[in-house]
Parts: sequence; C-alpha cells; structure tokens
Amino acid sequence: MILQSVLDDILEFRRERDWEQFHTPKNLAISVSVEAGELLELFQWQEFTSISEISKEVADVFIYLLVLCHDLGIDPLESIRYKMKENREKYPVSKCKGKSDKWTKY
Repeated sequence: MILQSVLDDILEFRRERDWEQFHTPKNLAISVSVEAGELLELFQWQEFTSISEISKEVADVFIYLLVLCHDLGIDPLESIRYKMKENREKYPVSKCKGKSDKWTKY
C-alpha cells in the first residue's frame, strides 16, 4: 500500500537520526498543531499563497499525524472510516444539507 510505503520512509528517516526519543505522543501532537498553524498562517493576510508552500505545510502536518498514529497503534484509515460513520449519524442529509450549523442544532 502506498500509505505504508510513505510511513516506512518517514520511520526510516526518523530512525537514522535517532529522533524516536523526542517523539512522545505529547510532542507529536504539539507538532501537529504547530504545523497546522503554519499552514493557516499562509492564508492569514493574503487571499492566495503558493500551492508549493501549502503543499509543504500539508506534508508536515500529515507526517506528524502518521507518526503519531504509528506510535499509538492507530490505523488512520480505519479512524477516518469510523469518524465518517459517526459524522453521517450526526449530520443526516435530510436535516443538514446546505447548512453549516453545529450538530447539536439538528
């Protein structure tokens, strides 16, 4: 699978540098937030920014998420499937199509 191959490359990169010692779940979660903030910053004061710069920040967020999932034994694709099932129940099409209210309003 492509995702596993990418994860293997990331983990090899980490192992080669002996960075596992720094990658506690807390530090990885903080890093996800920091990188997501850097992604958001690209849009803060401008209407459009370079796709290349956006792509780099998306990659940073995704890398930290993949490592966090790996270290905690979470299957990210299964987590997405489960979350989408929950979302379908919380946001039925019949009640929320074309609306952006919080689920508690439905």
